[in-house]
Amino acid sequence: MLPTLYVADRAIVDQATTMISEHGKSAGLEAATRADKSRNLGNVVMFCRWRQIERLITVLNADRAVATIH
Repeated sequence: MLPTLYVADRAIVDQATTMISEHGKSAGLEAATRADKSRNLGNVVMFCRWRQIERLITVLNADRAVATIH
């Protein structure tokens, strides 16, 4: 099951697509690693942001539509 998606701003989309370009299929893992690092540093805002990016990467890499297509 794909995650529920929330996109806070355009920069998250840009970051997700950049990470996919740079890291390929392991972009989601890289975002998760950065989220964990932010959490360990006590940076809640960046932790949440990296998790949003991780979820968006998962959706962008999906082989099927994840919602209604108009």
